[in-house]
Amino acid sequence: MADQPNFSAGYSVGITPSTPEAQSRRPDTKLTPPPFTPPPGPRFAPPNVQTNQLLSPSIKPSQLSLSANGIRTGSSPHLSTPPGPPVFSSPVQPAAVPFRTSPATPQPVAFSAVPSLSASPPSNFSDGANEFQRQVLSDTEDMVSLSDAPNVLLSARKVLKQKKLMNVPSLGFGALVSPGREVLLGPQIIQRDPHRCQNCGAYANLYCNILLGSGQWQCVICRNLNGSEGEYIASSKEELLNLPELAFPMVDFVQTGNRRPGFVPVSDSRMSAPIVLVVDDCLDEPHLQHLQSSLHAFVDSLSPTTRIGIVSYGRTVSVYDLSEGSIASADLLPGNVSPNQESLKQLVYGTGVYLSPIHASLPVAHSIFSSLRPYKLNLPEASRDRCMGAAIEVALAIIQGPSAEMSQGVVKKPGGSSRIIVCAGGPNTYGPGSVPHSFSHPNYPHMEKTALKWMEHLGREAHRRNTLIDILCAGTCPVRVPILQPLVKASGGILILHDDFGEAFGVNLQRASTRAAGSHGLMEIRCSDDITVSQVIGPGEEAHTDNHEAFKNDNSVSIQMLSVEETQCFAVSMETHGNIKSDYVYFQFGIFFSNLYQADIIRVITVRLPTVDSISSYLDSVQDEVAAVLIAKRSLLRAKNFSDAIDVRKTVDERIKDITNRFGSQLPKSKLYQFPKELSYLPELLFHLRRGPLLGSILGHEDERSVLRDIFLNASFDLSLRMVAPRCLMHREGGTFEELPAHDLAMQSDAAVVLDHGTDVFIWLGAELAAQEGRSAAALAACRTLAEELTEMRFPAPRILAFKEGSSQARYFVSRLIPAHKDPPYEQEARFPQLRTLSTEERTKLKSSFIHFDEPSFCEWMRSLKVLAPEPS
Repeated sequence: MADQPNFSAGYSVGITPSTPEAQSRRPDTKLTPPPFTPPPGPRFAPPNVQTNQLLSPSIKPSQLSLSANGIRTGSSPHLSTPPGPPVFSSPVQPAAVPFRTSPATPQPVAFSAVPSLSASPPSNFSDGANEFQRQVLSDTEDMVSLSDAPNVLLSARKVLKQKKLMNVPSLGFGALVSPGREVLLGPQIIQRDPHRCQNCGAYANLYCNILLGSGQWQCVICRNLNGSEGEYIASSKEELLNLPELAFPMVDFVQTGNRRPGFVPVSDSRMSAPIVLVVDDCLDEPHLQHLQSSLHAFVDSLSPTTRIGIVSYGRTVSVYDLSEGSIASADLLPGNVSPNQESLKQLVYGTGVYLSPIHASLPVAHSIFSSLRPYKLNLPEASRDRCMGAAIEVALAIIQGPSAEMSQGVVKKPGGSSRIIVCAGGPNTYGPGSVPHSFSHPNYPHMEKTALKWMEHLGREAHRRNTLIDILCAGTCPVRVPILQPLVKASGGILILHDDFGEAFGVNLQRASTRAAGSHGLMEIRCSDDITVSQVIGPGEEAHTDNHEAFKNDNSVSIQMLSVEETQCFAVSMETHGNIKSDYVYFQFGIFFSNLYQADIIRVITVRLPTVDSISSYLDSVQDEVAAVLIAKRSLLRAKNFSDAIDVRKTVDERIKDITNRFGSQLPKSKLYQFPKELSYLPELLFHLRRGPLLGSILGHEDERSVLRDIFLNASFDLSLRMVAPRCLMHREGGTFEELPAHDLAMQSDAAVVLDHGTDVFIWLGAELAAQEGRSAAALAACRTLAEELTEMRFPAPRILAFKEGSSQARYFVSRLIPAHKDPPYEQEARFPQLRTLSTEERTKLKSSFIHFDEPSFCEWMRSLKVLAPEPS
């Protein structure tokens, strides 16, 4: 039995390598439960064949919605964003060669032979990768070209047979897995239990060898021969292709027998998962006014059947009664201690209504928000008593209620995960889980340690009760992020910082409440040919399963998912314990979860990759962007503070040198080494990583850096990629946009530029353009519309800032661009071919607009490592 990896505790699952070599929906969208009925037709009905279709990068923005940096079809109104200018009708133009429009790689393939009903509800937020439709192949041997399933992105499309080169840690091999991501047409639905290998527990799939006469199938993971109870007996291979699990790399099995006695597939408002708002009652008037506006817009956006509760906290906890018509009335509980069982019993058994559907409580909710008053005492924000911990305990009690609702002897449970959303303007300084106002308090270290343990315990209790806790902070008062993170992580929620309680806060409030969340998630990873999982990073922790009792040689890695959401992703690093002799290797991901409709789903994703001896062939198959995101996540896992980040920047430098030494070549008559030309895009991505907000010094406060790090470690591929390397789009005449490299050479005084950096989007107006009132207004409107299109499905929603050239805020923009203005002209033109169209006068004008930072350019950085940057490909 192979060594099992060790998981570290926390949100980001870290696995210690087991070998010495390795240790170096829109708010107004009403969801209706799917009627889980098998598709009509005979058992072996031929599938409806559709041809591969790729959405063109020149589709009009008014006809598409860009999710993260990907493209999806369809258009829908923006979430709570104010009415913007008319959507422009000109296309987004791709960058001139040699610059690729993102995402150029990877190109996952979404397979579906017939339109099918997804086992999960319609998604609100997309993982964002380009979607394809499957072309069914008549010969199963041809399926080797379809190497990726839509929820799995691999760092390479081939695997090296040599252990020594395959396990090079500086490059590494792995996958980005999005278990809850929904694809364009959804996975194939199978209403029966899956066939599993009796030896290792793997699932039957499209790559299995099948004996047609007996129906036996050979496991691709352990090569064991298994029976199928006659299910796979067929006259030909083509006939077997009509069984979904033997034709598609991703299928969803809907469990016919539910082990949980509470399974009742209902959809009425009483059974919808509730949302409880926990609101800070210690805000100054400007912040409170913004918060009230956001809260009013939030409840107006909710579905009429959504159940909501409202709690506020200061020195006491106020639990608002939603049965009082249009009058704000609340029951008070002390905030200095955890509420005892007697007080909670009096609350939940009392006459008040603390959870109510919006259609019945909208007027009183507006009255409650309007009744909130600014903080009256003359105390600094950080010194005000806030009993956040006690308020969250009360919110959990409200969600649980007096007892499970009984109906004809069957327990009804809400579908999906309940959600507590905390709107905080300062730290938890009173009652359970609190820390003193001042860091100079003599007992602060001990109280901080106690608070951390208490918060983690509360988060685990919330997770046990199937409740997510999101904390949305805003304002200028530090909220003591390290104290709040264990609570959020253990429950499966998210912590987000905002400048204020305005637009971005309001959008995130809505998106937090409407993002679909399954529950009871478990992911199992199995690999063939002595390939093992060495590290997993993502929103989960080690799972202790009893599979070894059912499958004697089950070597899978099991991960307990804290929630099952579309915007989440696991970074899985792998290595091999020996040279690979097979022509193909296999990876299988089994994901167990309950969806919003209380159906138990087993999602099975199987991937096959060819193996090669040629290093050049392997490097050609490497997907630079996936590899860069995997490297970035492994790096950020170590950067727990700014001091660590400085050390990690040095490891990025060493990584570039090591990749060059192992896969590059030395230039003749030179001390420089040529970085592998097959990986031409990777160094620039890593240069963005080391100088950007994740590892660089752009962010000023450690709280900001810590929150950004946690978001990145759990983010989908597309958001992660944008957080590593910004996407630069220049506005052209007529409303078109051209994608350019994110270099400061893009700052042309007569142009407007949009820079998408994941959690921030910047709009920069050149001085010449800004001086022309009509043109600048049109350009700004088009840029604003594009920014909203790029981010309308993103969570967390980014802040969107617009400013003019030469303003103080312009440094936000310039600091995130690669400083290329000092490079020789031939290097500038090689990486920024648009310069060739500029006249001498325009080039002189361009140079005068630079804000000079004492930083090396990309080419200078590479030369300092004694590495020659490859030509862009």
